[in-house]
Amino acid sequence: MLLEIEASAVIAVDSPITWELVGQVPCFSADEVSAVAQTVRAAQPDWAAWPIRERTQIVKRFHDIVLRDRDEIFDILQAETGKSRRDAFVEIFAVASEARYYAYHSPRHLRPRRVKSAIPLRDRTKVIYHPLGVVGIISPWNFPFILSVSDAIPALLAGNGVLLKPATLTPLSAVWGREKLIEAGLPADLFQVVTGPGRDLGDALIDNSDYVMFTGSTEVGRSVAQRAAGRLLPFSMELGGKNALLVLPDANLKRAARVAIEGAFNNCGQVCINWERLYVHTDSYDAFREEIIRQTRELRLGAVKDFSVDLGSVISEEQIQITENHLQDAVHKGAKVIVGGQRREDIGPLFYEPTILEDVQPGMDVWSKETFGPLLAMYRYGSVDEAVHLINDSCYGLHCGVFTRNRRQGEQVAARLQAGSVSVNDSYMNWAAMDAPMGGVKESGMGRRHGPEGIRKYTEPQTIVTNLTGFQISSYETALAINDRLAGALVVLLRLWRRIPFLR
Repeated sequence: MLLEIEASAVIAVDSPITWELVGQVPCFSADEVSAVAQTVRAAQPDWAAWPIRERTQIVKRFHDIVLRDRDEIFDILQAETGKSRRDAFVEIFAVASEARYYAYHSPRHLRPRRVKSAIPLRDRTKVIYHPLGVVGIISPWNFPFILSVSDAIPALLAGNGVLLKPATLTPLSAVWGREKLIEAGLPADLFQVVTGPGRDLGDALIDNSDYVMFTGSTEVGRSVAQRAAGRLLPFSMELGGKNALLVLPDANLKRAARVAIEGAFNNCGQVCINWERLYVHTDSYDAFREEIIRQTRELRLGAVKDFSVDLGSVISEEQIQITENHLQDAVHKGAKVIVGGQRREDIGPLFYEPTILEDVQPGMDVWSKETFGPLLAMYRYGSVDEAVHLINDSCYGLHCGVFTRNRRQGEQVAARLQAGSVSVNDSYMNWAAMDAPMGGVKESGMGRRHGPEGIRKYTEPQTIVTNLTGFQISSYETALAINDRLAGALVVLLRLWRRIPFLR
């Protein structure tokens, strides 16, 4: 058993490539989730008392174990998600990067720090970081290793226990990650995985957590936020997106097409930060269209356990249907398929060609709704201002891109885009920039992963101010009184204060 509790039922995990059974996990009830949460809560205080340097040693060992046993997790990821070996490697890379980053930098991020005092010289002010207790994580199926274990690592290093509910379609990689953390020395009770449908377990997980980290759709995110708000519970979430790439008129079209394809079709488009909209200047549109069609047709689909293919399978029939519905709606209303657009059942039941549409107009589902599949819509624009307006005219704001030969101009345009992150001349390497915050604006979420924000969010900051002298601000008439003379002196002090650089 994964957990030390008798589960009432079992969930079968089937391969989306062959429909074969690839594993089984317990199906927990809400009451069982509550019981497991108490196990985590009981283990957390001892863990919080560990010196952070000892906690980091476990994560360093975990990093090495993941790389040592990479073929195991490659096979698990491909079996439960149907993704290519290439996309499975992305998960290994990301988890190892996050483990390395926080193993070495979390002591600095969580170290008690001195801050400027209200009264310089008289007071000493410092901030310390306390763990929150139990962190509840609800993770999705598209990157089941990254979005479960990578979110757990900073929560654990901050001194918390973790209660993780992975997606029902893809629980095996999260289970594997927990086992490897225990092998690295993590106390087993501290990190528990509960498996079962979110509609049955979500409320119980939120009700038994002190913080919630959610990754998934905007619709479900709203429900999670409402439940957490009822308990005044802090949370962060990365939600949906309708991400856009802007190709400026001076762009190298061959390289821009490569970035567009990489950022649109990796993991079969099932990536929160993938492009779903592509804006190309009208002067270069036709040449770019020819180039991206050529490169898209070169992509290799397949179900193999090596790096000889580019794309694997879509995760489920539901995701295929969303892609096909968006495609058919657009074509019915006048859009054109310029490449792809077909199932590839000769390879497997859920393989779908990378597909590009043009002549997409308002009123089509694909114009504004997230597809989360191998479907890219390409648009013409006449001016940069027009393109920026079109990109920002969305309820989402997760990730965008700009491609140009002029890096300075690219960064200036990037700063105008309403998104949590923007890549200039690249696709999604913002994810690998571990020292920089990662997250969305508008309906794409709140809170951030990575960097100092990505670990401090799992703590409660406490400010401690110590008066180093016997001096108190009072008129000595009463403890609370301020007289005219003292008020005047304080006004003079405030005026001087603004002009003394080291005291500002």
